[in-house]
Amino acid sequence: MHPRTPDLPTLPARLAAPEPGWAETTDVVVVGSGIAGLTAALYLREAGLHVTVVTKVNIDDGSTRWAQGGIAAVLDPLDTPAAHAQDTEIAGVGLCDPEAVRVLVEEGPARIRELIRVGAEFDRDAEGVLLLTREGGHRANRIVHAGGDATGAEVQRALHAAVRRDPWIRLVEHALVVDLLRAAPDAASGGRATGGRACGVTLHVLGEGSEDGVGAILARAVVLATGGMGQIFATTTNPAVSTGDGVAVAIRAGAAVADLEFVQFHPTALVVPTGHDPGSGQQPLVSEALRGEGAHLVDADGKRFMLGQHELAELAPRDVVAKGIHRVLTATDADHVFLDARHLGGEFLARRFPTIVASCRAAGIDPGEQLIPVAPAAHYASGGVRTDLSGRTSIPGLYACGEVACTGVHGANRLASNSLLEGLVFARRIARDIACDLPAQAQPVATAGVAAARASVVGAAVREPLQRAMSRGAGVLRSAGSLAGTAEQLRRLAGVDGVPATAGWEATNLMTVATALVAAAYARQETRGCHWRDDFPAAGDDWLGHLVSGLGPAGRPILTWEPSC
Repeated sequence: MHPRTPDLPTLPARLAAPEPGWAETTDVVVVGSGIAGLTAALYLREAGLHVTVVTKVNIDDGSTRWAQGGIAAVLDPLDTPAAHAQDTEIAGVGLCDPEAVRVLVEEGPARIRELIRVGAEFDRDAEGVLLLTREGGHRANRIVHAGGDATGAEVQRALHAAVRRDPWIRLVEHALVVDLLRAAPDAASGGRATGGRACGVTLHVLGEGSEDGVGAILARAVVLATGGMGQIFATTTNPAVSTGDGVAVAIRAGAAVADLEFVQFHPTALVVPTGHDPGSGQQPLVSEALRGEGAHLVDADGKRFMLGQHELAELAPRDVVAKGIHRVLTATDADHVFLDARHLGGEFLARRFPTIVASCRAAGIDPGEQLIPVAPAAHYASGGVRTDLSGRTSIPGLYACGEVACTGVHGANRLASNSLLEGLVFARRIARDIACDLPAQAQPVATAGVAAARASVVGAAVREPLQRAMSRGAGVLRSAGSLAGTAEQLRRLAGVDGVPATAGWEATNLMTVATALVAAAYARQETRGCHWRDDFPAAGDDWLGHLVSGLGPAGRPILTWEPSC
């Protein structure tokens, strides 16, 4: 199969940036400070390695703290890893890697217990037994949660405290990674390789050394744990920092990236009524755990429209529920449906879902007395930098973990609450692999003059029009026409030159990831999981495989097809 793509913009091989004005050395540099990055750092410290964690804003400003529902793992004696695996693979619609899923469900419970030992406090009953709940796609109660609906915040708190206690973990905040550093190709490559091992990163640290603050961290291994890319869309549950930086860095460095077309839209983001400010462009999430406790989706007439669409109704996998909502919105020309939790009672809602209740009240809604307006929003990327079961990418010395990675666990659609678990499980595997085979520090190839003609940055002003274009043409519902139109808009926006600074680098990362996503979504001519093509409404056996993205020598995205095993 030869994937077809629309006419796409040319992308840079590296970002235009000043040469590093300072450098420091560590054993391993971890880029990102969510659950994947911080647990990787802690596990690496257990192996006696020195670790530098680079984080874009503050340590707690990533996506992990926004996770409401919880973490899925087999902790009930009546549940089984096989059942968890089956639910995961059903949600993944034929594209999960069975071995990766097995690793996730079998190793997950031990990682949860280690997280508890680190200090995370999950909700328990009066006897001290962990409380377990259900979410969409799960056929058993296997979700641990904290603070009712504040699991991510509790996990982030515990990991943050553990990292702060370790003097051999250096934390660099307010730092945007610019590009990957690579050593010269190994002699064994016969000159065929375009670069050698990953040996560090260039980064911009606000106020460090000079006005531009560009420096380098040299390391014997690099772990990307940069989170998601939801900010390529106008409506997302992701924080403002989720600009796809890790995937963009990997694409420019030549690493394989897979399954970018599979972006999960959470069915129920809060639609804030006119006149109320939610506080940021990030849409408040209304966790499906609320549906797990008995809330119902209804249309403007009060009808439960998910009944009859799936045996699990409102607790169907997220792609099914998002599509069900989208059909109602299309048919009624509305911008939201409703979540009815009134029958659960205001007292129960305030106790079990304090975060959601607070968000609703800030928007002038009392969920114990009123319907909650909701609509789908970009939430989670199932694809990313391709890895093996040890977190290794196609570039030696470069690892990826968490939402930035494509481990094969999620397939075409992530099962609810498997994301935090994936970060825990594969962080441990990455640490073990690095500790077993960590070479001496290599010297990076000088970047001055390297691909100078292909080092550029787009204007910061393209961010908002790019987001609008992606939501219109590459969002919940896609077609060849909408995707080709989006590609045309991206080409036009890519011609807007910018200056080497944080806003321009972020905009360039968004452009890089958006372009690669549009290419993959255009090429996959079927509907599968969270990729919905209205011109190809059915799934096809010919599409049981993966689209692997790369950057061609002319700077245009290229796709290769790999059938599933």
